[in-house]
Amino acid sequence: MDQAQFTQLTDLILGAAFRVHTELGPGLLESAYKACLVYELRKVGLQVETEVPVPMIYDQTKLLDVGYRIDILVENEIVLEIKAVETFAPVHGAQLVSYLKLAKRRVGLLINFNVVHLKDGIRRRVNGL
Repeated sequence: MDQAQFTQLTDLILGAAFRVHTELGPGLLESAYKACLVYELRKVGLQVETEVPVPMIYDQTKLLDVGYRIDILVENEIVLEIKAVETFAPVHGAQLVSYLKLAKRRVGLLINFNVVHLKDGIRRRVNGL
């Protein structure tokens, strides 16, 4: 996938996130935002997987289930980590970067729905692979 395709896909994802936030506003549980975002993404025809296991490789051994899960994976390319927190903590960004590395994906979005203006709750990360 080239940069233009990533940008187009990211725009679709953010449009869906803005629709969800406009409808629901801040103050709900993360699970509510995630369910509504998945619905919106599928409604525009995107392939969406949820709670995708992220295998860990340690000492050249693949450890299948150590509990890491990607909240939402869109078109098998973009990792979405959904939050409903008062403010981002450094660990939230680190978690997304780790998921990108472990899952061998290039682009991730950290979206916090518990903000007045959603634009203030979006962080984009790119993994150089």
